[in-house]
Amino acid sequence: MHRVPRRQFLQLAASAALAAAPACAVRRFDVLSVPRRHFARVDVSPGRVIRTIAGLRPYRPSGFVLRAERFGDKLLVHDYGHGGGGVTLSWGTARLAVDELAAWTGASDRAAVVGCGAVGLATARLLQRRGAAVTVYAKDIPPNTTSNVAGAQWGPFSVFEAGKTTPAFDDQFERAARLSRRLFQDLPLRDFGIRWIENYSLSDDAHRPPPNFVLYPDAVDLAPREHPFPYRYARRFTTMLIETSTYMRTLLQEFLIAGGRVVVREFPNRAALATLEEPLIFNCTGLGARAMLGDEELIPAKGQVTFLLPQPEIDYITLPPTGLYMFPRSDGILLGGTFERGNWTLEPDPEAEKRVIEGHRQFFASMR
Repeated sequence: MHRVPRRQFLQLAASAALAAAPACAVRRFDVLSVPRRHFARVDVSPGRVIRTIAGLRPYRPSGFVLRAERFGDKLLVHDYGHGGGGVTLSWGTARLAVDELAAWTGASDRAAVVGCGAVGLATARLLQRRGAAVTVYAKDIPPNTTSNVAGAQWGPFSVFEAGKTTPAFDDQFERAARLSRRLFQDLPLRDFGIRWIENYSLSDDAHRPPPNFVLYPDAVDLAPREHPFPYRYARRFTTMLIETSTYMRTLLQEFLIAGGRVVVREFPNRAALATLEEPLIFNCTGLGARAMLGDEELIPAKGQVTFLLPQPEIDYITLPPTGLYMFPRSDGILLGGTFERGNWTLEPDPEAEKRVIEGHRQFFASMR
C-alpha cells in the first residue's frame, strides 16, 4: 500500500465532507461506470420531525491534546479536544494514551479515567484489557454525554483548522485515525449499533482530487448520469455508521461487566485531580478541560441534529457540499448541518432547524 503524505492525509479532517479529500500517491483514479441502484427518497417535512437535540463539540483549532506528564507521584495523561471527531478517533487516541504507560515505571494496577464519553470509555476498556482495575469519574454518564448526541459515522472530520497544526500533531493524528479505524472493526458491530453503509459526497466540481484510499479503499466517482442526486458528481465510499445511543450503552455495559466502577463527580481544577488515589489518571473530560486546565483554546462548537420518523428503506448517507448531512438510523432519519464555534447554549435553535429541514427538503425533492 502506498503511504499518503502526512500533510495531504490531514486535509481530510479539516473539512466536513470528502469534497477536499487528499490524493493517494501513484494509484490511478478515474470516473467509473457502475450499475444504477434504487434510491428511496427521504420524506422531509416539519410534520415528520420527532425531536431536535444539540450538543457541544470540544474543539481546538490546533487539534486535540494527547500527552502525558508527571503529576506528583502519579502519571497524568491528557486526551481531549477532538472536535467533530470524538467518536471516530476515540479508540485510536485511547490506544495512544494507554501506550504512554510504556515509559512509566510506577504502579499501574489501578487507573482513574475522568470522563464517561466515547473517549473515556474506550480508554477504560483498553486499560481493563491490560489488567488494570479502572474507575471512571464523570459529571455525566450515558445517555447524558456529548457522545450520545453525536451523529457519528466513522470519518475524522472537523477535528482541527487547516494550517493551525504542528508536525508533531499531524503525526499523532494520522496514527490515531489509522488505529481507530482498525480497532472499531474488532467490535461486534451489530451489538454496538454499528453497520457499514454507502456514503455519497456530492459536488459540481469535476476536478476535485481523488479520495484517501487508506481510509476509504472502495471509493469511486460517479458521472452525472450514474446517480440521482441534484449535483453533477457523486463520490461513493463505504464507512461505518455508529448509532450512539446503542454504542454508548453497550460500551458502558462492557466496562461494568469487566469489573469497572463509575463514580459521579466533578473536577473543577487540577487540584481536584490530585485527590484521586489511583496512580494513573487519564483526563478525557472533553470541553470540561477548558476550566479544569485553563485551556483557553478549547471552545464549544455547537452541533444540532433533527430526527424525522424512521424510514427503513433508506440505506445510504448523503453529504451535499452545503454542509448538510443525512444519516438513516433505526431511531430516525438524522438531519444535520451546523458547526457553531463559541456557542455555549444547548437549547436547539428553531431557525437552524428550519434551515436544515428546508435544505434537505429541497435536496430530496430534486432527486431524479
